[in-house]
Amino acid sequence: MSKTISVGLLGMGTVGSGVLKIMASNCSNIEQKIGGSVKIKKVLVRNPQKARGVTTDAEIVTDIASIVNDPEVQIIVEVMGGELPAKDYILQALNAGKHVVTANKDVVAKYGRELFAAAEANRVDLLFEASVGGGIPIIRPLKQCLAANRIHEVMGIVNGTTNYMLTKMSKERLEFDEVLAEAQAKGYAEADPTADVGGFDAARKIAILASIAFNTRVTLDDVYIEGITGISLQDIDYATELGYVVKLLAIAKEDQYGVNVRVHPAFIAASHPLAAVNDVFNAIYVKGDAVGEAMFYGRGAGEMPTASAVTADIIDVARDIRHGVSSRILCTCYEDKAITSVDKTESPYYLRLLVEDKPGVLAAIASAFGAQQVSLHSVIQKRKVGGFAEIVLITYRVSHANLKLAVKILEGMSVVSKVSSVIRVEAEEID
Repeated sequence: MSKTISVGLLGMGTVGSGVLKIMASNCSNIEQKIGGSVKIKKVLVRNPQKARGVTTDAEIVTDIASIVNDPEVQIIVEVMGGELPAKDYILQALNAGKHVVTANKDVVAKYGRELFAAAEANRVDLLFEASVGGGIPIIRPLKQCLAANRIHEVMGIVNGTTNYMLTKMSKERLEFDEVLAEAQAKGYAEADPTADVGGFDAARKIAILASIAFNTRVTLDDVYIEGITGISLQDIDYATELGYVVKLLAIAKEDQYGVNVRVHPAFIAASHPLAAVNDVFNAIYVKGDAVGEAMFYGRGAGEMPTASAVTADIIDVARDIRHGVSSRILCTCYEDKAITSVDKTESPYYLRLLVEDKPGVLAAIASAFGAQQVSLHSVIQKRKVGGFAEIVLITYRVSHANLKLAVKILEGMSVVSKVSSVIRVEAEEID
């Protein structure tokens, strides 16, 4: 066995503790896979006195310089979370010639270009498998296993909190506020749940996946985002009746205008593989020209699943060090593709309206849609709400721009009390 490879761990919270546990419990197995020993030499924490659920023989430090400037530390693992100071610490590590492993989706999505340039300039590895999908392998498959493919589409459920909430609403017929309170009580949602229910967490992840899949830099600002705060139990019930399931989807596709990247709730057919992904589980569905369809499924967050992906990256870097290689697969964004405006995207839509219950109303609504080249597939009227008739409409495929104009006209019509919901139907066309 050659000299031990030393690791500096930044953060000893949920994921950091999981890494320490895996490195300790699977030590001999990891050493066999690497062909030598690897150990965590130092751990950076903010408060050394804080009680933690794991013990370690590593030196506990509070100064990043003591890790970055340690000549024995060859790999630095960042599991602190948040943009700053994590981004600065990663950059310091790369510029000091250290290999870096991170689980930080915020940093990778926002500062990827700068960090990958630093890794390439210093000929070191920068791995980030755990930044998307927790323990689900997806970064490495896209970069390596599917490298021979031209990827057409990446679509996934990549936020466990919102998937748990939508599952509860569907299975137990609970309203949004009820399931949010339960998700917070169970620790699935933060006290401020905006990142999850607002779609921002999913948007950061799909920005990373789109960058890899389509070989062009996609940032958070390029992603069109809608959250699930407007989804009601009534929408879920109608979806079930129509043969659909409501999911918060992160979608990236290449179209005639460029790369189309978005996060929003959608109706997907009950027969679609993603429709069966429930509770806190995540899944990412990929279409390639050679492989066809593939789906990656598992726990998208949590201490041990995320730590599993982080530790696998540590093993990968350690193997590179053992064999004297580095930076084999860094940034694959070698193209500069346009980002498709959401107004140019097309899909069928579901709309739920409250309208006056009198003759001629449906004709007036149909005329408003027709004026914007929106064709209606079906119209359903089943109940009354506060003296108004509730109608549900499903359109044929239409551009987002035309649909928006039609909705604006509806909202200004005297016979329309409220446009309650507008949700995409994620399908090429309605049968």
